[in-house]
Amino acid sequence: MDTYVILKDLAIIIVFAKLFGILARKCKAPQVVGELIAGIVLGPSVLGLVQQSDFLAQMAEIGVILLMFSAGLGTSLKDLLRTGVKSLLIACAGVFVPLVLGAILYMSFYGFSAVGTEEFYHAVFIGVILTATSVSITVQALKELGKLKTEVGTTILNAAIIDDVIGIIVLTVVIGFKDPSNPLKVAASTILFFALAIVLGFLCFKLFNRMNSVFPHTRRLPILGLALCFGLSYISEKYFGIADITGAYVAGVILCSLDSSDYIEEKMDISSYMIFGPIFFASIGLKTTLSGMNEKFVLFAICFVIVGLVAKIIGCGLMSKGCGFTWGDSLKIGVGMMTRGEVCLIVAQKGLNAGFLSGDFFSAVILLILFSSIATPIMLKILYAKMPTAKDSAKAS
Repeated sequence: MDTYVILKDLAIIIVFAKLFGILARKCKAPQVVGELIAGIVLGPSVLGLVQQSDFLAQMAEIGVILLMFSAGLGTSLKDLLRTGVKSLLIACAGVFVPLVLGAILYMSFYGFSAVGTEEFYHAVFIGVILTATSVSITVQALKELGKLKTEVGTTILNAAIIDDVIGIIVLTVVIGFKDPSNPLKVAASTILFFALAIVLGFLCFKLFNRMNSVFPHTRRLPILGLALCFGLSYISEKYFGIADITGAYVAGVILCSLDSSDYIEEKMDISSYMIFGPIFFASIGLKTTLSGMNEKFVLFAICFVIVGLVAKIIGCGLMSKGCGFTWGDSLKIGVGMMTRGEVCLIVAQKGLNAGFLSGDFFSAVILLILFSSIATPIMLKILYAKMPTAKDSAKAS
């Protein structure tokens, strides 16, 4: 491909992604929604100004790896360990119910298939997409309501973190079963990788912690952290058959407890925000095709959004009630867990690369992200006004 065409495409993508991102924020939607729409507008479905290429695909892959590395860096192991059984159970229900309902939804539209067939795994992957939770919108809404530090707010935040960890593991296993000839090999590879990650993580953490004490807040830390990210991504994909984003996420988790983890994350965000992030989200828009948007698919997309929202409320809400929360607080937790964002897109993109779904389905995923991002803050505000917690009621009186 001509070098100058690549430079032209990069310039167009970055400008359009930023402009549409600003418009999305003005409309109270996540910036990533604007970047996705920018890709659709630039792609073959609308203007056709930019064509998908191997170069853009590789840049997008780096972008998704950096996003998952940053997600790992933002994880708090102390919070995960402190949350105990409640957050873990809520997160498990928040993965299991959307996974099952998503698979049933797909099979209801495109036919029920026997376990182990290709269509069966396509259905399961639709469920995997619905397992992801993006808590950033919820966090902002809870901050504005002054409820982030409450028991409900803390539970939502920690359950969402655990939810993403479980979701990545489920993604890893499902992609591994793309070749179902040896299920035991898939399971063994997954277990071996995480065993290696624990040992390697302990050694790397000790090394980085030592470097941090000698060279605090120096650029060598993020540089070597990035090398660890790429190295684990390569090892996970090459030698264990596990998605590279799993290795990137694990690399972030290894370094998340460092005193300089925020500094490393800040340096990563510069590259991700400036170029790799916009290219990744815009590239998803470029892959999105509207040619298959017949009446059946439109109905599927609507049901996909509804099931995606309701499944989290049912799974997380009922489990919260079982963990001792009131019905009102359980509903708040369920609503708080229903937002989707970057991880949902990352899972969908991996499914496209692995052949689990076509570009048509990205339009349904984008609709889910858009509706969940808009509906969650509104519903939380209504719920807190109509159903204050016992502590809130006591303060009011």
